[in-house]
Amino acid sequence: MRRLLPVTDLTTPAPAVAAADREWTLDELADAYAYPEGARPWLRANMVSTLDGAAQHDGRSQGISCPTDMRVFGTLRGLADAVVVGAETVRLEGYRPARAREAFAARREAAGQGPAPAVAVVSASLDLDFSLPLFASPLVPTLVVTGAAAPPDRVSAAREAGADVLFAGEGAAVDPARALAELDRRGFSRLLTEGGPRLLGQFVAAGVLDELCLTLSPLLTAGDAQRIAGGPAVPVPDRFSLISLLEEAGFLFTRYGKI
Repeated sequence: MRRLLPVTDLTTPAPAVAAADREWTLDELADAYAYPEGARPWLRANMVSTLDGAAQHDGRSQGISCPTDMRVFGTLRGLADAVVVGAETVRLEGYRPARAREAFAARREAAGQGPAPAVAVVSASLDLDFSLPLFASPLVPTLVVTGAAAPPDRVSAAREAGADVLFAGEGAAVDPARALAELDRRGFSRLLTEGGPRLLGQFVAAGVLDELCLTLSPLLTAGDAQRIAGGPAVPVPDRFSLISLLEEAGFLFTRYGKI
């Protein structure tokens, strides 16, 4: 990251913003993106989009990201109890276990968190490769969130691989609100979802998304790539307010909270 410049920060006095015309430290980023006190569970989404609304290029988000976006990405992971992700994203993005980072070790210990966030994979079919490092060798046991009617053989395969299986739905599908409640019951209240678009769309439709951290990439891709949230439209759109806005090299790093 070269420089992270605050254009507008609605939570910081103007003199402090002016003085921050330099590269922000990880501690400063962690303070800026801290979870609110007392709210549980709290679901934050972190996504990236091009100027024309594409959440992916060639099926992955990496092509529209940048080093600073990955720095924010790492900070958000460093603050979370658990990262909630859809099975399709696990397959497409080649998800690996979250790692412990020295930069966040003291902060996590003070907050009563483990060395790294758990990864919670949401899947109805459990069509997952349980031999992957995400399941076979995580620092913190991976969670699998599914419905009560999930295939029993796949549930057994997940457990044999060492995953902790949570049931959050009467059928095969996962109920978003119940998934958050089950994670909270296990001690995972500071939640971060990194998609994909279908999972984020389910959280939006259920009205359980509290915050969106959206990186706006100064790229145009055209094509038919997915937006950051997919699925049926909600009857009445949820209104979010701008918490902060940061800029670096044309990339905008926005943070919105639900009103």
